[in-house]
Amino acid sequence: MNELQHILQAFVHSQKSAQRSALATVVQTSGSVYRRPGARMLLVEDGQMISAISGGCLEGDVFERAQSLMFGGGEPMVVRYDTTSDEDIIFGFGLGCNGVVDVLIESLGDETAASQMSFIQDCLQSGQVGAIATVFKIEGASDITVGSRMMLKSDGTVINHVANIFIAQKIEIDTHQALRKKQTCVQSYTLPQGRVDVLIEVIHPLVPLLVFGSGYDTIPVVHLAKHLGWHVTVIDDRPGYLRGDRFPQVDQILWCELNDAHSYKHLLTPQTVAVVMTHRYLSDLAFLKTLIPSQVRYLGVLGPKRRMQKLWDDLSEENIITTSAQEQRIYNPVGLDIAAETPQEIALSILAEIQAVIGGRRGSFLRDRPGSIHSLLEQPCLTLAL
Repeated sequence: MNELQHILQAFVHSQKSAQRSALATVVQTSGSVYRRPGARMLLVEDGQMISAISGGCLEGDVFERAQSLMFGGGEPMVVRYDTTSDEDIIFGFGLGCNGVVDVLIESLGDETAASQMSFIQDCLQSGQVGAIATVFKIEGASDITVGSRMMLKSDGTVINHVANIFIAQKIEIDTHQALRKKQTCVQSYTLPQGRVDVLIEVIHPLVPLLVFGSGYDTIPVVHLAKHLGWHVTVIDDRPGYLRGDRFPQVDQILWCELNDAHSYKHLLTPQTVAVVMTHRYLSDLAFLKTLIPSQVRYLGVLGPKRRMQKLWDDLSEENIITTSAQEQRIYNPVGLDIAAETPQEIALSILAEIQAVIGGRRGSFLRDRPGSIHSLLEQPCLTLAL
């Protein structure tokens, strides 16, 4: 279960048990920090804190501040935690990170604040990318409130709670842009009477992983992928292996005839990642006939290079000719080079490689990375004067 799934599940439980709750969201950062904009933590009146917005240093203070909102119904607040001073190690929270974190805290008893939870749930379940624009800082403007939101889905659906129509139009334009780029950012709008800062956050659906094969070594791959919160489908032509007791966590089990892709072809989207690990040459060949021409963004094939070369030769004889773009999406031997030997280590290697591809990285050592270890998502998209 991933972070958002865990928060959503706990929120539903708190509602069923009639417990008050609040949400803390990192809305802006600078310098060296543990979490970036969009990180969330659910706070429940019984003391539960689901997920985290730091390495464990800020959570207690945030929970104390949230009490007044949960029980008093106050307006959303933004709290700044500044650890850029060396004195903070002694007198402050002792993070030692030399960074600044702005955290929005709001009661989920408020209908507008709670609406984002339903929106996120819908994005995860429908597989649609979405974007949430949240106002977190206001200077001078009187007709806009902290916590006001606009939510967009990739199908064009717009849910708007920003009262100022002029500002709402500008936010909608920039949120559409963030949605197209699939990149979270902070936007600042300069007005004649002041300024408005907005976090525009992209909500990504669960990663859809297709595992072709159902042998012993696929079990740790499925287990680790589910631990990451991915949506996992196991596909094979051997019904005896496709048993629920072998894959109790899997989202979907599909049996197919070897040369009939009808049961899974609709799953081969540009968001899909796939791993072929049947350990049977003819099965790999049959699956690759469908997978290689597809739009999947990652295709890993278990086995040595010489075996893959034979597959290429046989595929070319059947007029399966790859483009350069398709070749870039194919990874063989599959996985990062971490000296993996056991099925569990190989699963870690495979999932780490997929995560690197999804994140646009090469899977090297962080100590060798120049500059920040994070992508600069917290940087402003653009500053506009209205």
